[in-house]
Amino acid sequence: MKKIMVVCGNGLGSSFIMEINVKKALTEMGKTAEVDHTDLASARTVQADIFIGAADIVGQLADGKRTIVTLENMMSIPEIKSKIENLIN
Repeated sequence: MKKIMVVCGNGLGSSFIMEINVKKALTEMGKTAEVDHTDLASARTVQADIFIGAADIVGQLADGKRTIVTLENMMSIPEIKSKIENLIN
């Protein structure tokens, strides 16, 4: 099972909302994954298959090895679905 880590600046409200929306998107797609949320500092040491967040935050995790998904609108289920569907199969 894929592990998705939702990342925000301090790991509180916005990443929790994104986590719920990622779970909704997965359900609508008929897919399953382990989804959790964290702050940027902690995310640097966390193992996950996919890191999701706002471009200005999650982009700081890019190291050439991590799979990074940037969101323009963290509330948009269609955007989340379109950006993760090819990564979840």
